[in-house]
Amino acid sequence: MTHCRRITLATKGARAIIAMCLLATFAYGATAQSAPYKFDAGAQIGISGYIGEANGSNIFKHPGFDGELSLRYIADTRWAIRGVLSTFGLSGNTSEVNNVLPGNASYSFTSQILDLSVRGEFNFFAYGIGETYKRLRRWTPYLTLGVGAGLALTGGKVYAAPIIPMGLGVKYKIATRWNIGAEFTMTKSFSDHFDGANLADLNLIKTAFYKNTDWYSRLTIGVSYEFGERCETCHYVD
Repeated sequence: MTHCRRITLATKGARAIIAMCLLATFAYGATAQSAPYKFDAGAQIGISGYIGEANGSNIFKHPGFDGELSLRYIADTRWAIRGVLSTFGLSGNTSEVNNVLPGNASYSFTSQILDLSVRGEFNFFAYGIGETYKRLRRWTPYLTLGVGAGLALTGGKVYAAPIIPMGLGVKYKIATRWNIGAEFTMTKSFSDHFDGANLADLNLIKTAFYKNTDWYSRLTIGVSYEFGERCETCHYVD
């Protein structure tokens, strides 16, 4: 039952983020304006965590180091499309959870993940600086949702699978082109092998492609720089 509760918590969190993304899309109005720059390149660092058969409900009980590079296309002051390349570690140990495996088996793992995704990004506020006629704000919370692929190296083997990253964050414009931010993401992997062995087999339970139990999360901080000036006929800059 503990295992079921862990997966239910992850699923509920994912559903909440997806629901917020959908609400944000429907709530989007005419407040968006073109942004002065087309692109944004950045780097992020933080911690990673795993939830599944070999870890409890504390996602960051065994934190790993996460490093990311990102490139964002800025559609306007409210919407962006962002590509993210990440590498990070995951680990867990079945001896620390309440589940008892058949034959009192125990299992621990470490994995190195390479993650590539493309995400849509929605800002709650029109994001920018120095153009008061656009009612811009120097900070905004945002939601993100996307698709991608993950590659796990563990136990001398490599596993690949599609992934769905979803998350929320906040960013602040410290200068015209420079931004800082923090972000939390949860990622659904369509594989039961990112924790090394298929622990569903240890539980003697068959899992389908879409019913696996491997999730991972990341908490990051980062900085980015905007470039690719967009030409406009009207720019009233204070």
